[in-house]
Amino acid sequence: MKEEEQQQGLRRSLKARHMNMIAIGGAIGTGLFVAGGETVSSAGPGGALLAYSLIGIMVYFLMTSLGEMAAYLPVSGSFETYANRYVDKSLGFALGWNYWFNWAITVAAELVAGSLIMKYWFPDVPAAVWSGMFLVILFILNYLSTRSYGESEFIFAGIKVLTVLIFLFAGTCLILGFGPEPSPGFTNWTLGDAPFVGGFTAMLGIFMVAGFSFQGTEMIGIAAGESEDPEKNIPRAVHSIFWRILLFYLGSFIIIGFLIPYTDPNLLNTSIENISISPFTLVFQRFGLAAAASLMNAVILTAVLSAGNSGLYVSTRMLYAMAETGQAPKCFLKLNKRGVPIHALLATVVFGFAAFLTSLIGEGKAYDWLVNISGMVGFITWIGIAICHFRFRRAYIAQGKDLNDLPYKATFFPFGPLLALIMCIIVTAGQNYSAFTGTEIDWYGASVAYIGIPIFFAVYLYHKYKHHTHIIPLKEVDLSRCKK
Repeated sequence: MKEEEQQQGLRRSLKARHMNMIAIGGAIGTGLFVAGGETVSSAGPGGALLAYSLIGIMVYFLMTSLGEMAAYLPVSGSFETYANRYVDKSLGFALGWNYWFNWAITVAAELVAGSLIMKYWFPDVPAAVWSGMFLVILFILNYLSTRSYGESEFIFAGIKVLTVLIFLFAGTCLILGFGPEPSPGFTNWTLGDAPFVGGFTAMLGIFMVAGFSFQGTEMIGIAAGESEDPEKNIPRAVHSIFWRILLFYLGSFIIIGFLIPYTDPNLLNTSIENISISPFTLVFQRFGLAAAASLMNAVILTAVLSAGNSGLYVSTRMLYAMAETGQAPKCFLKLNKRGVPIHALLATVVFGFAAFLTSLIGEGKAYDWLVNISGMVGFITWIGIAICHFRFRRAYIAQGKDLNDLPYKATFFPFGPLLALIMCIIVTAGQNYSAFTGTEIDWYGASVAYIGIPIFFAVYLYHKYKHHTHIIPLKEVDLSRCKK
């Protein structure tokens, strides 16, 4: 078998159906089920629809960029490896470690969220009990094999997809007047300032929420290193993201916009701790489903476990890949007999658990800071993907290679990655723009929102100072398809 088709140790056991569900599973979560109501309340049904459409386009271009590189060089290091090869080793070092940190913290965040959800059914059981149990479950799923991760994610994501499809069906019936209540028609789209509420400022705020909602779609780049047939499976997964985002997110916001007025106070109060007033719950109840709150609570629990499961998987593979390139200690190359990087998995579990413990100390201030740092890293990773793809394609042409030989070619180059880069920078810069718009600058709010940026650059500059790296000339970019 060719070296580029087989990663030493890691096993290519993820099938096309796993890749598709990993792609869509990363995009559907609490950002839709829980935060969907607040977005409609803030920007109106039209504003939410337009904001998510624009972010969806940005994500599409990012995924086509990642898809072109991942189909060409399918390795678990993904964008860390691409940055090392196509841009600068210091950028690869910073992207890799920050991405590992991002998803290790996400594991902790999902443990906290899971314990809050379980309070709905078991209010007297200590939260730490549920969090500990969920961590053990996630560890076992990742320890057994890559296939066990793929199968569990297929089931978790499948539940989310089925829920959204039922929601779309029930909502459409209500809109057309086939439900137990008369159709509201277009009343809620013409109410007050609808369909657009708060103008561009409100939409900018929704950009942030939408961006967080779609974080995780880049996981297919990490999973590419263990895909059975990456040249075929990755392009399929990339294209499925865009159309499913259109169907699931935009369809859901259309349903919410028709059935629930943006002035409904329930939309602003939705949270994991109060799922009984989630827009999904409200619509299901109107359709006559008495157990809607319990159903949605169970669905959101699967969404949380899915995010934690995927976070543990991708952070483990990133740590393993960095060890391969010398960017992390070699001890993380240790595999168990099933091809799972066991030391990298244990390190991630320990770090995630330590981060979870910070949520129990005092008022959880340290934990809030960790989560904010993590959230910013997701957008920085997207910026890194756009830069890597732009450099990859330019180097490919500069070295006289034929674009027709690419296994998958991203459309609209260079417009796609450049537009995605600009939009990512705007979203990143606007994380907490309101901190600078008052009579006095909210320095605490600004520091919490933007702390991830200086930390990223500190890691980048540390590596550059230590190793004296430089941006690789286009003619010297390593475009080989083997792992080094």
